[in-house]
Amino acid sequence: MSTTVRAQGDELIAERRLSAAPATVWTAFTTPEHLAAFWGGRHATVPVSSVRVDLRPDGEFSLETRAPDGRTSRLRFVYEQIEPPTLLVLREPRTGLSTSIRIEASGDGSMLTVHQRRLPPELRTAEAATGLGGIVDLLAEHLDADPAS
Repeated sequence: MSTTVRAQGDELIAERRLSAAPATVWTAFTTPEHLAAFWGGRHATVPVSSVRVDLRPDGEFSLETRAPDGRTSRLRFVYEQIEPPTLLVLREPRTGLSTSIRIEASGDGSMLTVHQRRLPPELRTAEAATGLGGIVDLLAEHLDADPAS
């Protein structure tokens, strides 16, 4: 199974059923070690030492991605809404991009929906949709491989 991603104007919506329980998926999205394992997708790595999580309203979530050619990029988000273990809403201050991460119980696992709104024009591309899908796919692989899941 892979992630379904659809584009709607300035929005991207990714959905995937995960075998892990909502609390486990929540932990993956709020713990530096887990975030480093999947956030870069297949096109970048994330050093765990670069991940910062200040899980509170107006707290910062940031990390550094490293592309195969060595280029690095610092990503920074601010937590706007935190409802464990079902909802995280993040805003990227530089562009205004808003990302909601919704985790719902589904059978013996979870249904994950990642909804990005107010995408800047440079991110309204098939490549961005593929990238988001790849991150969620890698999350699923990470959760399946983690014995604690």
